[in-house]
Amino acid sequence: MGLTSNKVLLLAIVLAAALFVATVWLWPRLARRSWRAVSGRVGLLLATQLALFASLGIGANQAFGFYADWADLFGRETEQGVVVDHSSGGGPGGPLQVLSTSSVPGVTGGPRTAGQIQRVAIVGRGSRIASPAYIYLPPEYFQPRYRTRTFPAAVVLTGYPGTAQALVNKLHYPRTAQELAKDGRMQPMILVMLRPTVAPPRDTECVDVPGGPRTETFFAKDLPEAVLAHYRVGKRPGSWGVIGDSTGGYCALKLAMHHPGVYAAGAGLSPYYKAPVDPTTGDLFHGDRNLRDRADLWWVLRHAPAPDTSLLVTSSRVGEHNYRDTLRFIDRVKATNRTRISSIILDSGGHNFNTWRREIPPTLQWISGRLSDR
Repeated sequence: MGLTSNKVLLLAIVLAAALFVATVWLWPRLARRSWRAVSGRVGLLLATQLALFASLGIGANQAFGFYADWADLFGRETEQGVVVDHSSGGGPGGPLQVLSTSSVPGVTGGPRTAGQIQRVAIVGRGSRIASPAYIYLPPEYFQPRYRTRTFPAAVVLTGYPGTAQALVNKLHYPRTAQELAKDGRMQPMILVMLRPTVAPPRDTECVDVPGGPRTETFFAKDLPEAVLAHYRVGKRPGSWGVIGDSTGGYCALKLAMHHPGVYAAGAGLSPYYKAPVDPTTGDLFHGDRNLRDRADLWWVLRHAPAPDTSLLVTSSRVGEHNYRDTLRFIDRVKATNRTRISSIILDSGGHNFNTWRREIPPTLQWISGRLSDR
């Protein structure tokens, strides 16, 4: 059974409940002062507490998508996500291969009325990074009257470590996009959903690491090329946007600022503005000062030409640690007189899925209004 399986969660809850009952039932028998009785009491309390914490941890992981499986949890996922490209197409089936299709969770009907989720594998020609992703295709994509139409696309990124499936099942991006488009509040869009952790377990912060994963190249060049080769997506620079939360939010802002010719808009939900260097990232820059400066959005705003792109940042007055930095970032961007900046500031809301679910509908509407379908 997988880490995210409901059976695992149920088993942990049942075990915790059984140990609690056993503790209450056996406590009178273990009331003596002998070493066996004391050991029994300590063992029961410890086992009950561990089972309770396991239940809470598994439940939290299901809610927030921190780890995808047991190997991810225990740090045994060491594959770097790099493949050797032996063909011009990136693989026997091209740079993007559809692995399976499914309906949109929470929406009834077939593809022409409810849209479709496609689980895909993407291989980067330049970066040689391979990553799984989920593609949301709106109902209009399958309708005969739109058969020659192209659609705008938004790349949607999780935080670190995150799971792409959480964007579908927990944050409800496809369902929200379908409902908003159905109500006429946004245009039909293709969503490309994946995590920025394309070289697990390492957190590359969407940086082209010297001698390591070329993550920025993957997102700025390889990913759009692979999607364009397989789907009817607008080919103009104004057809692409990028959204992310937490680490994904930082990546979204950076990609839009570094590559305005690719991404016409970038939305960071609860982002930070400078790539950290810690045990999860390792040495990202290897002494390359220029690379380090480019990963610092404050430095970019001060020293680089202002990019012609639109940015959205979110925070909350109570509950988010980035609130003051976000206000400073808004002021810095406004001073450029070229880069456009918008914001969503909640009265309260922590760094969690519940907060982001409140921000996703207006974010999708915002980015839809800034993208072209040509």
